[in-house]
Amino acid sequence: MNLLKNLTVLSLEQATVLPYLTYRLAHDGIQVIRLEHPVYGDPNRLIGENVLGEERMNAYYLCINSGKKALTLNLGDPEGQKIFHSLIQELKVDIFATNQLPRNYQKLGIDYESLKALKPDIIWLGVTGFGPDSNEAAYDPILQARSGLMDMTGEADGDPQVLGIPLPDMGTSEHSYGLLMKALYKREATGEGSCINMSMFESSVSWLTVPITLSTLLNKKITRRGNTHEFFSPVSVYKTSNGFVYVAMGNDRQWKSLISTEMFKSLDKPEYEKNAGRIGNVENLNRSINEITKSHTSEELIDLFNSITLPISKIKTIPEVVADPLVERRLLFAEDDKTGTRITLPPPPNTTPHLEELNRKLSFPPRFGEHNGEVYGRIGYTDEELKEFKEKGII
Repeated sequence: MNLLKNLTVLSLEQATVLPYLTYRLAHDGIQVIRLEHPVYGDPNRLIGENVLGEERMNAYYLCINSGKKALTLNLGDPEGQKIFHSLIQELKVDIFATNQLPRNYQKLGIDYESLKALKPDIIWLGVTGFGPDSNEAAYDPILQARSGLMDMTGEADGDPQVLGIPLPDMGTSEHSYGLLMKALYKREATGEGSCINMSMFESSVSWLTVPITLSTLLNKKITRRGNTHEFFSPVSVYKTSNGFVYVAMGNDRQWKSLISTEMFKSLDKPEYEKNAGRIGNVENLNRSINEITKSHTSEELIDLFNSITLPISKIKTIPEVVADPLVERRLLFAEDDKTGTRITLPPPPNTTPHLEELNRKLSFPPRFGEHNGEVYGRIGYTDEELKEFKEKGII
């Protein structure tokens, strides 16, 4: 039973942090309607390859916008704000979300107090870079730099590096998802709405569990360390005859299992018996392990480690990840009725009842203003009125 399918989210969204959140909400069967300015729109629509051969439907935008509807609306125009307020009331919007700068809330008529006056039980979410009192511009790499995530990433003797995925964007989305679920529960229990202010900076810093606690407790510099763990050994990347594997051992019992094999028996030395000894000589130990692993294929090592229940993985390319049986059966899809273009989407954190009902196939990412006629018509605007609004630049 899908308890969320009757909910409606109206989202004034752009870039990644909020579109990824509403994409996740669409997985639950929630009706997601994204709002964009009728001239500027979401800048991510213009990024990446133009795979469809049409404007504002570039590849980067396609990644996280399936399962939604799209409207255009100029909230800087008084008539646009009137239409917006009609949407809130007539669609009985459950959640309104925005990643506009706070200084724009009242100017655009999207602030919590204004929307609460229209719908007292509305759940309002504002996602900002540094909280509701700051109008500082913020993109994901800036958050990575300021939050310390970048200082924690890279080789020990190398430059700081950005993460391979935009964790401040996507991590904030996940934290916001949890807060929305709590707000929905609160509303169900009390009938009250919520005002949620979500800071990308606070979200990003919250991941620094070990670095913050240990650096303050021990007055010790905690920084990037590359692939080798600072507290456990052997935990690192090792070269094989046909690629690389990552090995992760968390205790002395696992080490004993490893050196009991014919392949690694040469490492059975008293000084390596305990983790402290292995960490104390980790560079030499890693070199010794590499001398062994580089003579064997990744597959041989994986078979050996699996046979004695030791953690190991080939370092896979993205195509290899997609082909993994555990991934392949959970992949999502969307197909464009107009061009026949089919896109493959990563699996969700968990497959929801809604996705199972859809057989994992979502609606194609919406074109710019694609659902203006449908949604505005649903709340009472005629084709003639919509034509006039378009001519005036309101939609």
